[in-house]
Amino acid sequence: MRGVRRAGEVRPAAGLAAAAVLAVSLLSGCQVWPAGSGPEPEERTTTTAPTRPAGYGTVFLGIDECSSFGTTSFTEVPCASERAAARVVARHDGTVPQGPPCPATTDFVLHISESRPAPGADEDGDGSVPQGYACMRKLQPPHPGDPGGGGGPRTIVGDCVYGAGRGEVRETACDTDGDTDGDSDSDSGHAPEYRVTAAVEKRTQCPVSTDLYVQLGGSRPVGCARPV
Repeated sequence: MRGVRRAGEVRPAAGLAAAAVLAVSLLSGCQVWPAGSGPEPEERTTTTAPTRPAGYGTVFLGIDECSSFGTTSFTEVPCASERAAARVVARHDGTVPQGPPCPATTDFVLHISESRPAPGADEDGDGSVPQGYACMRKLQPPHPGDPGGGGGPRTIVGDCVYGAGRGEVRETACDTDGDTDGDSDSDSGHAPEYRVTAAVEKRTQCPVSTDLYVQLGGSRPVGCARPV
């Protein structure tokens, strides 16, 4: 349930160029299974090397570092800066499909493309900025990644969805006012039809009142949804 909203350039870290793409939910649908039918989801296990917290400028968009917001660019800035708008809550190498999911209440994801420095430009000697992604949480509310917020890269317990056809649902804000973050792709044109009330390992663990199963991913990949 991810999509690319816009792309932007980010400030070089330690003399290295890097690029980022902002990804949010709601641009594509999630697979659903009507109650009483459909296959069990396949379990997927992924591993990643741990990433350590880093001070501003040591690792490009490392854990606990901050970025600014902009219409065409996203810049790494000190978290105390008045330009700071979001903080890195998790940072992983590789791509989102290959790596672990972002924390449940992540507001958006910055995808960082691999970059290698020109000869003589590598100030810290590490050789490159590796491909990776940063899970971002806005410093100020509203938070589209919160339950019912209508945004974020993941569908979680408390979120609302509506039927989008072809066996898919799309996330929308649980309140009928629509866009809760003022700057997301929250599907404000659609009223919520179902709310995810539980996340379980298998469909048989959902409450008997479940009307819809939503594929969530993660260690509890089945979302149990009821009409709102």
